Amino acid sequence: MFTPLGLFRDTPCPLGQDCSLLTCMFSHKNISPPSTDDKGAQLEREATTVQEVQAPKKPKLQATVETSKVAPESRPSPSNPTELSRRTATSTYVIKTNPQPAVQAPAKLMSISRKVSPPPPRAESSTAKRNVTPAKPEQGLPPRKAPVERLNPRMLPKAPASHGVRLSILTKLHAAMSALNDKMAKDKGNQDKGIVLTPNELITMALDEEEKTAKANASVYGNVIKLRIVKFSKMNQEDWMKEVQAHLNERYYKLAPGQTEKKPAVLTTGLTKKEEIAIASKLVTPLEGLEQYGYVTKPPTPEEIEGARKGVKESQGWEKCDRCSGRFQVFPGRRDDGSLTTGGQCTYHPGKPIYPPRKKTDHITGHKESYYSCCNETLGTSAGCTKGDTHVYKVSETKRLASILQFEQTPTQPGKGLLPPVCFDCEMGYTTLGLELIRLTAVSWPEGKELLDVIVRPMGEILDLNSRFSGVFPEHYTNAVPYGSSAAKTSSFILEERETESRPLQVVESPAAARALLFQLLQPETPLIGHAIDNDLNSSRIVHPTVIDTVILYPVGAGLPNRMSLKTLSRKYLDRHIQTGGNRGHDSKEDAIATGDLVRVKAAETWKVLKSKGWVIQDDKLVPPPGVTEDTVPVWRLGAGAGQKRASSALT
Repeated sequence: MFTPLGLFRDTPCPLGQDCSLLTCMFSHKNISPPSTDDKGAQLEREATTVQEVQAPKKPKLQATVETSKVAPESRPSPSNPTELSRRTATSTYVIKTNPQPAVQAPAKLMSISRKVSPPPPRAESSTAKRNVTPAKPEQGLPPRKAPVERLNPRMLPKAPASHGVRLSILTKLHAAMSALNDKMAKDKGNQDKGIVLTPNELITMALDEEEKTAKANASVYGNVIKLRIVKFSKMNQEDWMKEVQAHLNERYYKLAPGQTEKKPAVLTTGLTKKEEIAIASKLVTPLEGLEQYGYVTKPPTPEEIEGARKGVKESQGWEKCDRCSGRFQVFPGRRDDGSLTTGGQCTYHPGKPIYPPRKKTDHITGHKESYYSCCNETLGTSAGCTKGDTHVYKVSETKRLASILQFEQTPTQPGKGLLPPVCFDCEMGYTTLGLELIRLTAVSWPEGKELLDVIVRPMGEILDLNSRFSGVFPEHYTNAVPYGSSAAKTSSFILEERETESRPLQVVESPAAARALLFQLLQPETPLIGHAIDNDLNSSRIVHPTVIDTVILYPVGAGLPNRMSLKTLSRKYLDRHIQTGGNRGHDSKEDAIATGDLVRVKAAETWKVLKSKGWVIQDDKLVPPPGVTEDTVPVWRLGAGAGQKRASSALT
């Protein structure tokens, strides 16, 4: 580039004989010639340097180039330095003529073929090693891979603070987490090395924590996140491990049961099993008069079913999407081109709208706008934050449900006598026939032991398993074993012995088959317990006369159609957090047990009132006090604002 000035021509070259430059600016006058042993290595280095400089110029020679191994006769004589210098300066390749010109071998550079010595080893701290090698997850869990992110707040539609404030808070949050993570890495007594986070995982955890607080507590974001940072700064190692396990469980994989959360405390009511069953008769909900809310008391007639089928045929498959309310066409059995639906992708908000309560100061500060819980976006500003592969729909009309699969009343089983109450819960997924049953779980009451838990193959083609809520994923069907097979019995044995949830579920071929299995546990007078039980009964097409619905036991407002979620009821009355799996969805067994425990709580409350009125339990039956006839009206009967009044009057 520039003409050398010769300022270093009298200075010996620092590399000495290892210098490979053709025009070195240093002096080489007093450098001794290389020894015979190093002459071959020097030749290779010099040839490689010249080769890399002249590599773009491809010689047009019909020959095979060999550089990894040079024949002895082609090497320059060590005793002739002039010949060595001339060959090095003028020759780029050592060429060996190929007597067979049929195929040309590709040129191979010496820098590629020669062995490269590894870099010298250097001491590395435990933190540096951890930065290079990700921590291994626990045995049996899938490997986790954290996204490569920068320590920069994630973009939000409605940020609770400025970017600078969020960045400052995020930096402090990450520093507090790093200190705890480093302390755990240095702990020699920690046998679970998979719980130590890599730098990328640590950044992701800090970003998730900050984003979660920004979305859930936007109005008090600063206070909440600062308290969180203080908590991390004072947190012990055991609590930090729980925080990390909860984060890994939510983002990467589901840890073994009992690692992320302690098992809920055993509910005690002070009553025996038989006493609770006796009191349950006062909690039964008559369904007559509740048909307008979705409860089915008798199967539709054949005429009604035929009318529903005719209406479906005339509609030509046009339905209203249950998520985006758009119109689309569905093709059960697939269209000629293989399509199941029209309309392309479905854009929607999976979260429910949040309507902030009005305050007296709204005329000064302004009333807060309603927003979606899933993304904090204001209502009406966007079509949705989530995309589904297809549109989906739900069938609610009883006669149309019966046109797909007719309702059946619970059959009598004279040989079985009285059967104890049963809690059950169903999960549904979207198919070309609407919202269908895909999982059915039943547990005993009041013990909560599993009686039945099966995956169900729906009758229509699956559009969306609704995994975010149902907890059923394609792998459940892939790994499922046929119900009643030898593999199913082995799976049940493993479940009892190891108490693990990783065993494959059993699968039945239709909703009718799942219903038949549930009927084996019931008599018409057997209390069937559920939360919003109308949905579960309708999905399995069951008409059962004796039900206990926690929606009716725990009314909200003026009663139906207002309902309180099972998650809220469990947190309020059981001090138990359920449905915490996030995108993994709900666990129908967990929901069924929680529903049963809510009924047990109400049974204990009912018994206190009955006992104060002189009622007793004799021979496992409730006996009224002298002079009082046993009322057939149940304790809880929902009406328009009269649920509590009827309950209290029934106890007097």
